[in-house]
Amino acid sequence: MVDFTLTERQQELKKIALDYAINTVMPSAAASDLVPEPDQSFDWDLVREASRLGLRTLSVPRDYGGEGADVLTLSMVGETIAYGDLGVAVAFDQTWKIMTMLSHLTTEEQRQRWLPKVMDDDTCLLAIAATEPMSGSDTIVPYNEPEGGIRMTAEKKGDRWVLNGTKRYITNAPQAQLFTVFARTNAQEKGSRGVSAFLVDADTPGITLGPKNRKMGQQGAHVCDVIFDDCRVPASAIIGGTAYLNKGFATAMKTLDRGRLHISALAVGCANRLIDESLKYAVERKQFGRPIAQFQLIQAMIADSKAETYAAECMVLDAAARRDAGEGVNTLASCCKLFSSEMVGRVADRAVQIHGGAGYMEEYAVTRFYRDVRLFRIYEGTSQIQQTVIARNLLKEV
Repeated sequence: MVDFTLTERQQELKKIALDYAINTVMPSAAASDLVPEPDQSFDWDLVREASRLGLRTLSVPRDYGGEGADVLTLSMVGETIAYGDLGVAVAFDQTWKIMTMLSHLTTEEQRQRWLPKVMDDDTCLLAIAATEPMSGSDTIVPYNEPEGGIRMTAEKKGDRWVLNGTKRYITNAPQAQLFTVFARTNAQEKGSRGVSAFLVDADTPGITLGPKNRKMGQQGAHVCDVIFDDCRVPASAIIGGTAYLNKGFATAMKTLDRGRLHISALAVGCANRLIDESLKYAVERKQFGRPIAQFQLIQAMIADSKAETYAAECMVLDAAARRDAGEGVNTLASCCKLFSSEMVGRVADRAVQIHGGAGYMEEYAVTRFYRDVRLFRIYEGTSQIQQTVIARNLLKEV
């Protein structure tokens, strides 16, 4: 039995994150969601305040001035921030994941170069450049096809690697100061083999950003294409050094289950917010002379949402605690991602239904969350990919 009782420090961080979510994020998120142009909707004050509170750099080791947070702590804090706004939580989650890579999968030289910069700049956000115009799910689940997986190339020329290709829908790209970039370093290998991971400064010549994408939701996290045209980086840019050459996918897999647990926790945070908004509206709204909260069918929807949210929360806490205890949780992480992604979609749908016509109006938070949560079933591995991973892993044990 794994114990995932929160420590005193974790409880303190959750309180800090909740205060940040309610008093800083929530007022800004509602306004940013209605800004028509993505260029004008990002609020840097949210990032600066998170830095002041120590939330932005949670996953940086204590030796470098961070919190050294484990998976359970990051999941818990991410869940709490998502209660305020999912887009803001996603922007930090992406940064945490790369900070984790920097902390645990890099050489000492790479850590010495990048972690102080991450700590010293209160506006430093990071981005993972993996998805491409013609590769998404086959980047996560490698197939033995010549045209499968990552197509971006990295060619060795002298003491430099020359990167060419386009990455698509990259979260934080418009604001990021550092990219983790996956590129094919061995063209003879099929699928996702022969891929390496690089640390690339966003100011490196040869990098061009496409226009910011106007998304259905999650306006607090900005997205755009990143184009690499003869972008030259030193050999020392390979994450983990030359020992990790052509092992970029294996490198990503070491943190992939963490990412799925973090995202699952964000879904729980959104579901909790949707339930609270539903309760508030159901008590205030009257029909047939009484609050709609007194109607059994409304109560049933709220009860179902709470039961499913609680189940997802328990799944995430258990899997995160197991991950922190050193257990392999690849299957459990996919179970969490699948269940929480589908769960929060149902909770959002019920919340809009409880609000009735008001739930279709922009002035109510459930409208924004309804749009925001749809992406859960797509990013960090689609629901169908999670089903594939779970079934494949189980069949290996037969």
